[in-house]
Amino acid sequence: MKRLSDNICNEIGRLPDHVVYGSVSSIVGMLIEIEGAESALTIGDRCRLIGREGREVVCEVVGFRNNSAQLMPFGSLDGIGLGCRAELSLSNPVIFPDDSWKGRVINAFGEPVDGKGPLQSGPVAYRVHARPPNSHSRQRVGGKLDLGVRALNTFLTCCKGQRMGIFSGSGVGKSTVMSMMARNTDAEVSVIGLIGERGRETREFIEDDLGDEGMARSVVIVATSDEPPLMRRQAAYVTMAVSEYFRDQGAEVLCLMDSVTRFAMAQREISLSAGEPPASKGYTPSVFAELPRLLERAGPGAPGEGSITGLFTVLVEGDDHNEPVADAVRGILDGHVVLDRAIAERGRYPAINILRSVSRTMPDCNTDEENEVVSRARKLLATYEDMAELIRLGAYRRGSDAGIDEAIHYYPAIEEFLAQTIDQQTSLEACYERLREILDMTPGELQDQTSPPPAAPGPAPEQGFAPPGAGPAPATPGEPTLSPDTLSQLNSLNGS
Repeated sequence: MKRLSDNICNEIGRLPDHVVYGSVSSIVGMLIEIEGAESALTIGDRCRLIGREGREVVCEVVGFRNNSAQLMPFGSLDGIGLGCRAELSLSNPVIFPDDSWKGRVINAFGEPVDGKGPLQSGPVAYRVHARPPNSHSRQRVGGKLDLGVRALNTFLTCCKGQRMGIFSGSGVGKSTVMSMMARNTDAEVSVIGLIGERGRETREFIEDDLGDEGMARSVVIVATSDEPPLMRRQAAYVTMAVSEYFRDQGAEVLCLMDSVTRFAMAQREISLSAGEPPASKGYTPSVFAELPRLLERAGPGAPGEGSITGLFTVLVEGDDHNEPVADAVRGILDGHVVLDRAIAERGRYPAINILRSVSRTMPDCNTDEENEVVSRARKLLATYEDMAELIRLGAYRRGSDAGIDEAIHYYPAIEEFLAQTIDQQTSLEACYERLREILDMTPGELQDQTSPPPAAPGPAPEQGFAPPGAGPAPATPGEPTLSPDTLSQLNSLNGS
C-alpha cells in the first residue's frame, strides 16, 4: 500500500501546470502530421493523440515539414483520424529506476509486463535519451570480469567497463551465450535488453535460459518484433538508462543487449518514414549517427561510481560480417566475438571462432604467464586450421612437420575445453589452470613457443590423427609433407 501511495504522490508532483495541444492534419502510413502546436515542439518530444471513444496513442516528434510537426506512434493508430486532438505531454522522456526493479520485466516505457504488480518509482529521473559521459571524467577500464564462459575468460578476457560485440548469423547461439553470461557472471547486476525478439521466445529465455538465480539480479527490458519501431528503439535507450542508474549506485553492471541490429533497423524505419534518404544498403545516415550515441553510454563511470560492461549482439545479414551495421559497430566497440555457423554445425557450443575474435584489453590485463598460455593455444589452433583440409583427407604424413604434429596432438583437447553446456560454470582462475594443464605447461615457468614439448612415448602412426595419449612424433629431415600418391593426385587436379 505504501508503494502505491508513493507512486501516486510522485506522479501528482510531475503533472504539468498547463496543456499545449494541436490537431491531426494528415496520416500517411505510420507518419502523422499535426498543426497548431508545432512552435512548442522539438525533436524527441511526446504527444498524446486522443481518438475515438477517448482512446489515447502516445507519439514522438521525428521531424517537421511545411509548418507541421511529424510524429510516429508507439502503438496502433486504430481510432485516430483527421482533426483528433494532439496534446503535448513530455518534452524530455524520463524513467525513475529503483533497486526493487531487480527481478522484474519491463517494457520500453518502464512499465511492468510480468504480472507481479506495480513498480516502485525511484526519486531521481533518468533521461531516456541521455548523452554519453564526458571522456575525461571517466575512469579507465577496471580489472577482469568473470563471465563464466571458458572461451571468453581465457582467449577473450573482458574487463570491467569494456564494450564487446557478439557477431553472429541467425540461429548460431547468441541468446544462449547471453544467458550463460547473465547466469555465471560475478557482476552485481545484469540489465538485459531484448530488442525485437520473437514474442514466444521471451518467456523461454527468462525461465529456461536465465533461470531463477540469474533473474534475481537482473532487470529485463522487452520490446518484441511486432511492436512499432519507436518501441523497439526506445527499449534500447531504456536499457542503457537502467544500467546508468545502477552504475551511479556504485554497482558493477553487466549490460546485455540483443540486438543492436534490430535497434538499427528500427531507426532505419523511423528515418525513412520521415523522408530521410538511404545511404548504405537502405540504412540512413542517422542510423550510423545513433549507434555511437547508444553504445558510448556503456563503459566506466566517474570516480566513485561503478561501471557498465556492455556486451551487444549483432545479427549479421547473410553471415556477412562486413555488412554496414556490423562494420560500424565493430569500429565503435572494444572487441568482437564471432560466432561461426560452421563450428555450430559440427556440434561445438558456444560456437566461438577464437581466431577471428579479438578483445582489445588483452594482453594488458593478463600476466606474462597467462599471455604465454593463451598465445601458445592460439598458435596451435591457427596451425591446425591452416592444415585442416589435408589432415581430414589423410594427405598429411605425420612426422613431416613438428609444429603440425603438435597441433594435431593438442587440438582435440583444446576443442573440448572450448565446448561448454549452459549449466556449466568455470571461474577465471580455473580456466587458465585447466588450459595450462592441457598444454603441459609448468606453472610459473614461461616456455619458448617455438619449441614443442617432448613427445609422449609410443609409436606414432604414419598419417592422420594421433591416437589418444600419443605425443607428436619427431620430424624426419628431408621427408616430404605429402605422400607421392597424393602429390600426383593434386598435380592431375591442377592440370600439371
